[in-house]
Amino acid sequence: MSNPEFLASCVNIVGAAYLLSGEADMAPFLTDWRGRFTGAACAVARPGSTAEVAALVRLCQQYQVPMVPQGGNTGLVLGSVPDQRGNALLISLLRLNRIRHIDPINQTITVEAGCLLAQVQQVAEEVQRLFPLSLGSEGSCSIGGNLSTNAGGTAVLRYGNMRELCLGLEVVTAEGEVWDGLRALRKDNTGYDLRDLFIGAEGTLGIISAAVLKLYPQPQYQLTALVALPTVNDALSLFNLAQDNCGATLTGFELMSGLCLRLVQQQFAHLASPFEQAYAQYVLLELSDHEDQAHTQGLLERLMELALERGLISDAVVATSLAQSQRLWQIREHIPLAQAADGKNIKHDIALPLSHIAAFIEETEAALRLAFEGCRLVCFGHIGDGNLHFNVAAPEGGDADAFLQHQSAINRLVYDRVQHYRGSISAEHGIGALKPDELRHYKTALEIELMRKLKRAFDPNGLMNPGKILGLSARD
Repeated sequence: MSNPEFLASCVNIVGAAYLLSGEADMAPFLTDWRGRFTGAACAVARPGSTAEVAALVRLCQQYQVPMVPQGGNTGLVLGSVPDQRGNALLISLLRLNRIRHIDPINQTITVEAGCLLAQVQQVAEEVQRLFPLSLGSEGSCSIGGNLSTNAGGTAVLRYGNMRELCLGLEVVTAEGEVWDGLRALRKDNTGYDLRDLFIGAEGTLGIISAAVLKLYPQPQYQLTALVALPTVNDALSLFNLAQDNCGATLTGFELMSGLCLRLVQQQFAHLASPFEQAYAQYVLLELSDHEDQAHTQGLLERLMELALERGLISDAVVATSLAQSQRLWQIREHIPLAQAADGKNIKHDIALPLSHIAAFIEETEAALRLAFEGCRLVCFGHIGDGNLHFNVAAPEGGDADAFLQHQSAINRLVYDRVQHYRGSISAEHGIGALKPDELRHYKTALEIELMRKLKRAFDPNGLMNPGKILGLSARD
């Protein structure tokens, strides 16, 4: 049962309009993006400043109320929704949406955690700068959520993930104190790197309220191509060839299986494949250059010539306009949407050394088809950083709900192969409430104990997003 005194104190902090306690009002915040789980909360608080976040945290400590911070609620591992006990306060950060400072000379932008990714991209563009993080959910995901999951996206190859894109943080600690680490410095060797502890921690150590992010010069010209290939090995060879010949201009390199494109075509007729026939694998690559158009085109033409000479590619389509480039990227970005429209599936967000990706896909796909006849493998991802979205769907026309009963066995098969190749069971989605058991299974006892020590040091009462990452409840 909710404590009336606690809720009244919450109202005093954020105002009656920004404390939601009715079932209908809270519903959008309590269901995960995939619509598979709905949690419960004593209330949803929508603070409008860092001071209000800190006051809420101190109040939760006083009443021993668990806290669940939430950004855009676009996560895939239940990291930003509470469990079903109904005793937690969900703290939505979307009202913390101010651009605090932009410095084109230092090439930084200071933003609050509730700013949407697309908003930050737009503000940077207005001063002829680039914020390079690019995600399919950029119109609804928040910077705080991006930082809390150490988001990657399609430009990691050139610019890195959020840990590389962030210089400083402002964090509300578990005690309700505000750590001002908003330093716009690229070199700061003054002790332990607290910033990196909070990035990727999914709100279990503290609540990120603002950040200093890196900006980059806007490329003068971008060129996008969709390439068809016979095998994953050919895609990896093309990647090496592109790095050797294009260097830093290679910004994106996305692998997509033939099934990925077929699903997109089936669900989104306006995104038909530009090729007359189907192929086994595709790569979407992008070059971004600070020189002129002729230089970029010359790099791509040379790359395609070499790839054809070596028999790496079967066909290629090069975008000749911004609209065509956007359409090619839409094919890639609509793969998750096409999967969702096709039916429920079992997602795996994994990372592998590049040299093992082809063997992993071949071996794991064969093992899955042997164990679960007719299952479909929807494999796509960011080849440049070894991140694969290796998703398993029911046989075509099969009962998806019945197929999901095999999820534990399928996860074990996939993750055991990931472990064999010394990969990671989570590359950019996080652990959340879905994977703590898997984390404990595949991490060493020492790694888990070191994480527990950090958790106890930063959050001794276990009130910060309990149940996430380590699966610990309050006071565990």
